[in-house]
Amino acid sequence: MSINDENFRIFAYWSSILVLKVLGMVVVIGRWRWGKRIFISPEDTIFLKGSKIGENDPDVERARRAHLNDLENIFPWAVSTALWLTTSPSTWLAALLIKTFAISRIVHSIVYAVIVIPQPARFLAFGLGFGITVYQSVDTFLYYYYT
Repeated sequence: MSINDENFRIFAYWSSILVLKVLGMVVVIGRWRWGKRIFISPEDTIFLKGSKIGENDPDVERARRAHLNDLENIFPWAVSTALWLTTSPSTWLAALLIKTFAISRIVHSIVYAVIVIPQPARFLAFGLGFGITVYQSVDTFLYYYYT
C-alpha cells in the first residue's frame, strides 16, 4: 500500500489551503464580533467601550455556521481522501476531485458568510463537496472489501 507522490503533493497543497480557509473563517467571525461589538463572554466586553453580550446577531451567526459547516465537512473529507489515495487512483482523477472539493468549500464560505448569494448557490457548493467525499469513501470501501 502506497500513495503516488504526485497525488500526495496535490492533496497536501490543497489541504493546506483548506486549513488556511478554516482559520480565515475565524478572522471573519472576529471581524463581525469586533465590528458590531458583540461578544459571547462578559470578559471580552472590556476591550471595547459599548460592547455587549449577544448570541443572535445574524451576521455573526451566519459566519459561525459557515465555520461549523467547514469543520463538519473538511475533516471527514481529509480522512476519506487520505484513505482513498491508498487505492492508487489516477493522478488526473485525484487532482480533479481534490481541487473541486477545495474550490467548492471556498465558494461555500463565500456565498454563505462573505457575499451572501441566494440559494441554490450554497446548496450546490455544499452538495458538490459532499458528493466527492461520499464517492471517495464508497470507492475506498469497495476497493478494500474486494481485495
